[in-house]
Amino acid sequence: MRGPEPTTTKRARNLRQSDNYAETKLWSELRNRRLNGFKFVRQFSIGPYFADFACRERSLVVEIDGSQHAESQRDAIRDAFMTAEGWSVVRFWNIDVLTAMPSVLETIVAICDGRLTGPVIAHDLKFFPAAPRQE
Repeated sequence: MRGPEPTTTKRARNLRQSDNYAETKLWSELRNRRLNGFKFVRQFSIGPYFADFACRERSLVVEIDGSQHAESQRDAIRDAFMTAEGWSVVRFWNIDVLTAMPSVLETIVAICDGRLTGPVIAHDLKFFPAAPRQE
């Protein structure tokens, strides 16, 4: 099995180095299996996209968004691609990571534990479960 393309690895490294403060703060809570033993990675490549954070064992993508992502058609296309590929996607606002970290972490744990399984579209949270696999 081949690893990622060199350009993919380089792009992921560049993205990791340009994290915003909210991403840095969340990463400090997710890294090294700190969140209930779940392993997360940063800037994980899924097709043509890079997930801010991903838990491969739970097929979960965690995105941290600023206001420029409000009602973003690009994000909708990206989310549809990732869910079709078998990934669940949860989106939080930067401000919520910075001011309501315990709630953000509890939501991520609820998804990883299978307690949150249905789609959620609210002003402060979007969650799209993975599309069912076609056999």
